[in-house]
Amino acid sequence: MPYRTTMRLTCTFFLLGLTALAQQPAQSPSIPPTGFPSLDRWRAGNVAMYADDFGQLSRYREANATLAPPAAGENRVVFFGDSITDAWKLTEYFPGKPYVNRGISGQTTSQMLVRFHQDVIALHPKAVVILAGTNDIAGNTGPIRDEDIEANFASLADIARANQVQVVFSSILPVHNYTERSKEPFAQRPPARIAALNDWIKDYCAKNGTVYLDYFRAMVDEKGLLKRDLAEDGLHPNVVGYKLMVPMADAAIMKALSSPKP
Repeated sequence: MPYRTTMRLTCTFFLLGLTALAQQPAQSPSIPPTGFPSLDRWRAGNVAMYADDFGQLSRYREANATLAPPAAGENRVVFFGDSITDAWKLTEYFPGKPYVNRGISGQTTSQMLVRFHQDVIALHPKAVVILAGTNDIAGNTGPIRDEDIEANFASLADIARANQVQVVFSSILPVHNYTERSKEPFAQRPPARIAALNDWIKDYCAKNGTVYLDYFRAMVDEKGLLKRDLAEDGLHPNVVGYKLMVPMADAAIMKALSSPKP
């Protein structure tokens, strides 16, 4: 067969092969199992979110666009965090106060850092209450070292200070395994790791003039676990739990608002 004919056939088969590959359905990336069935299902169900909108900027985009600027003299405060914040009905627990909820269930500090400017800074609050870290420990967006979680916390504080926003860092809440449904969330969040991160947050606040909101100390029992009557699933506060947190949050906010501007 002539050389030119051979080359033309080779190129034709190569192009046909590329076309066939392009027409095949895209393969979903595999996620390594964690050993926790519910977490594996949750992560598998969020593959599209990880790829398309890691920080979930779309969640509050419309609400942010329609939120009016703070009125003159208004001490707007943004509550920023994961499901514990997301489920907190601020208008019921803090009636009449200009508190804005920007929690997203399941989020880690890596995701929160992506959306911090849009969901906090752009709303022009006087202060932000950050409650995060439990999902980092659980590995919701993959394994992460404590040092990297700490760096995310520090970055959030740096951005807030650069924009004259006072920061309240909340402790990570304790967890318990007193009920059947609490056993897996508890296993994902070793109490020793929660304690270590809380020690770092508290120390960071002391060194940087940041308000530390110590929910942990008020919610932990004599075994070092979350008090049984504060959460049915061992992780998310119930009505009793949130009622306990309200005056503590209010006191921390007042302290932050009375502090010199960062």
